[in-house]
Amino acid sequence: MSYTRFAIYYVPPAGTLADFGASWLGWDIAGCCETSTFDLPGLNDITMTPRKYGFHGTLKPPFRLADGRTAEDLSAAASKLASVLAPAICDGLELTRLGRFLALTPRGDLESLRRVAGACVKDLDGFRAPAGEVEFERRRKSGLSARQDALLTRWGYPYVMDEFRFHKTLTGRLPKADIPVWTETVQRFLPELPTPFVVDQIALCGEREDGRFELIHRYALAG
Repeated sequence: MSYTRFAIYYVPPAGTLADFGASWLGWDIAGCCETSTFDLPGLNDITMTPRKYGFHGTLKPPFRLADGRTAEDLSAAASKLASVLAPAICDGLELTRLGRFLALTPRGDLESLRRVAGACVKDLDGFRAPAGEVEFERRRKSGLSARQDALLTRWGYPYVMDEFRFHKTLTGRLPKADIPVWTETVQRFLPELPTPFVVDQIALCGEREDGRFELIHRYALAG
């Protein structure tokens, strides 16, 4: 299959957390298929934005391949990178409000997660086609700090390196009045969250022609 963009994600392995994510969003990124969702009024509406990306944590944000680069070359480079990267570990995951979004975020010392994400951004950046001015302007409309603007210019995305914050998105932007209700709802359906939370693999994912991302290959972190 041909893909319009690629990304390096953390996609949870098969288990209760992955099952929850697929059923919550209605898209199984690992199985590359739609899934039946929980029977909750309004769930399809609040998950419309994150659904196409699947249940994941971003390590290197979506990018188009640079001229002269191939998906096979990218896969080989991701495999080589994983072979020298040590796994990341933190205390666990918790449900968090990020602005008006809900997400699962890590707690504890996050330095090892930043190390893994930073390596993915830096070491695979030769495969990324440069962002155009239209993309830059779209990002800048959200109001970036000077540091975020510098990261956007260098890496094509403002929330990487020291501005990186690992999260597994569960909703789109919620009305303020609905946040407490959906927070309680998520908590009711969440399985037991991993303690500790370990990122011991990275996943090459591709954006299909229908705009949805699917898992292409996982690579164990063996450094």
